[in-house]
Amino acid sequence: MRTLRIAADAEAASFAVLLGNLLTTHTQAITTLVGPLHGTAYLVAIAAGPLRWPRPPPRRAPDGAPPSRESADCSPCGGSETVPEEANLFLPAMTRKADAMDDAYGELPFPRTDIALSAMRFVQDIEDPAIFNHSMRTYLYGRWLGEQQDLQPDRDYDDELLFLGCLLHDAGLSPEGNGDQPFDIDGADLAARFLTDQGLSPERVEVVWDAIALHLHYEIAIRKRPEIALVTAGAGFDLGPEGPHTLPAGYADRIHATLPRLHAAPVLYDTIVGQALDKPHKAPPFSMPGELVRQETRAIWPTWKQLMTQSPSWNDYDGYQPNA
Repeated sequence: MRTLRIAADAEAASFAVLLGNLLTTHTQAITTLVGPLHGTAYLVAIAAGPLRWPRPPPRRAPDGAPPSRESADCSPCGGSETVPEEANLFLPAMTRKADAMDDAYGELPFPRTDIALSAMRFVQDIEDPAIFNHSMRTYLYGRWLGEQQDLQPDRDYDDELLFLGCLLHDAGLSPEGNGDQPFDIDGADLAARFLTDQGLSPERVEVVWDAIALHLHYEIAIRKRPEIALVTAGAGFDLGPEGPHTLPAGYADRIHATLPRLHAAPVLYDTIVGQALDKPHKAPPFSMPGELVRQETRAIWPTWKQLMTQSPSWNDYDGYQPNA
């Protein structure tokens, strides 16, 4: 069994252990960050060693030729890295929309593709500013965590897809995304509808859907391709207790100057709990939203036996005698 480092309050400890046990067969060393949301557990796994995620095929220009690359100073630490021309990062021939994004985020390495800009405006219009900023920071931290594993954008993963997954991962917490399913699934469905309307191919929409739907299930997400795993990792890093102590000096200050926290953790907590109190089926027992509601209401969850024996049932417990 791999050693897990778990930082959780006493109330969330049993929940953390339950999920942590699912990682006992993982082939990589895992560090588990638990970010407190008003005393709850928001668990995210970050691999401590190099991960062997599958690399996507290189994206190609319309004529079938591989996209050319130019060097741009857009890495989190201010260094130089290669950037595809199709992303239009820091190039002179920008659209008016890209110029507007640069006015606000010019020093931060966000993709400037048309669909990335459209998605940014869409999410900014529907989400609480604190959640929008959290989603934007999720991308920056997910990308940085990828760099720590020697994963480079558009070489080892599709940077546009990572951005879309991060940006839309909490869309289910918006009024438009508040349906009748848990917020991660509602958000994935809303994102899929929006991206499909924007003309994104079904194969690419599926990757974003998976990234959003799995972002609360780190034990699954961390085994997926980087566009999925880094959404989970980035979201947890933005809320976890270790983030401020592990970033390059001054990087968090640069990010927060543009994307202030605005009390992200309590806003997320209040939104998740508020949705679930109005629609209890959005927070089933033993889920992350269910745990937040349990902490808020001090409700007592039913035991396994109670769930299995409530009427109607298969009567599996009738006459059952445990093995001696």
